[in-house]
Amino acid sequence: MTSQIIPVDPFDFIIFGGTGDLSERKLLPSLYYRQRDHQFSEPTRIIGTSRSKMSDEEFQAFAKQAISEHVKPADIDANELKTFLARLSYVSADATTGAGFDKLTKAIGDSDRIRAFYLAVAPALFGDISHKLKEHNLITPNSRIVLEKPIGRDLASARALNDLVGDNFHESQIFRIDHYLGKETVQNLMALRFANALYEPLWNSAHIDHVQITVAETVGLEDRVTYYDKAGALRDMVQNHMLQLLCLVAMEAPSSMDADAVRDEKLKVLRALKRINGNEAPKHTVRGQYRAGASASGAVKGYVEELSHDSNTETFVAIKAEIGTWRWAGVPFYFRTGKRLATRVSEIVIEFKPIPHSIFGDSAGPIFANQLVIRLQPDEGVKQFIMIKDPGPGGMRLRQISLDMSFAQSFDGRAPDAYERLIMDVIRGNQTLFMRRDEVEAAWKWIDPIQNAWESARQEAQGYTAGTWGPSASIALIERDGRTWHESN
Repeated sequence: MTSQIIPVDPFDFIIFGGTGDLSERKLLPSLYYRQRDHQFSEPTRIIGTSRSKMSDEEFQAFAKQAISEHVKPADIDANELKTFLARLSYVSADATTGAGFDKLTKAIGDSDRIRAFYLAVAPALFGDISHKLKEHNLITPNSRIVLEKPIGRDLASARALNDLVGDNFHESQIFRIDHYLGKETVQNLMALRFANALYEPLWNSAHIDHVQITVAETVGLEDRVTYYDKAGALRDMVQNHMLQLLCLVAMEAPSSMDADAVRDEKLKVLRALKRINGNEAPKHTVRGQYRAGASASGAVKGYVEELSHDSNTETFVAIKAEIGTWRWAGVPFYFRTGKRLATRVSEIVIEFKPIPHSIFGDSAGPIFANQLVIRLQPDEGVKQFIMIKDPGPGGMRLRQISLDMSFAQSFDGRAPDAYERLIMDVIRGNQTLFMRRDEVEAAWKWIDPIQNAWESARQEAQGYTAGTWGPSASIALIERDGRTWHESN
């Protein structure tokens, strides 16, 4: 069974930072895949722009190289690639000075096609670019602007950034992208909850013991040194990706899949999160920073050695959060994210409460609580862990098994990358999987007190050996509640 490909209306896709890392690794390959699957209508154009001097032919060569490196060889169709590259052109422009914007205006022309301005640049340029677009009359009713994270580094800067873009674009035209929301499994969480009668009656504090959300990486700084050391794991992962996952797990059923209906419910979750202030931060949060250790590729340096200077920036965060609502009263939500951890995995674990009484006796063995595990990466799928009788004549012995649905095994064909799905949603004008301004700011309202508590205490980030699951304090965070982190496999 393969998904239906529905073509979108013709559009112009303008990539600011068109020669950058995000454009190379994600945007151009994603657009190529949509070309290959015949989702474009004519005339669709893709225009790259940055300060670099480059001809159309050089940009096309850059795109061809990006596709050869980031698209599987079996997925490259020579004819489709040729058609795709023919859509590409390039304009050199500088958002800070305005140089080149006249050429960009001429390149785009005065058509009423959909225009998507993708800002794959530093947030410091968001205001300049949006202002220059308005100054050159490039913003039409059919225009959209796409903003990559981070949207600020705290509540004040997020508001300022939103104001700068909001002065030039209407909120309905602003698409704040979080690629996690484009993942197939994340959207399947919505389907699991609201398209089945099985789970939703149990989706509350009467039946759920706790929730774990883990986003673990095995890589270190890679090419994000400058950004990451200023941000840290709390700002880089928790404020956006992990809080968005929390919202989808915890929100009430929206009245429909309309963008604002969904985002209204997510906002209620963010506003209901109990604040973690200075006194509570040491008990409910853990900060860590990796030291020298090992990964799959062999021995690796510690964070400070990679930086070549001292830093107290956290590369690991664990948090125990609570939501102050009737549905979730007393149910802890445990976050865990970090770099140089033991395994690359992103997953949500819903652990149900144990049965109130066992009728089977000690000889049957232990009875484990049911779990629903929603795996986002590396192999997307859903597992339901249940107890059954171990087959055989040896009496009643129980064991835990998983009812496993792997997307790769259950569905034919290739699943689109998150960016492919989200880019097409931008063109359609569908904001359901994008963050609204009040969502972003509500998230920062919860994050800021934690960050401020850490800075006020001036406490050193706890060291952990690269290739492990983080500081020992993160294990204590959950085990003192009589629980344990789910072991990913």
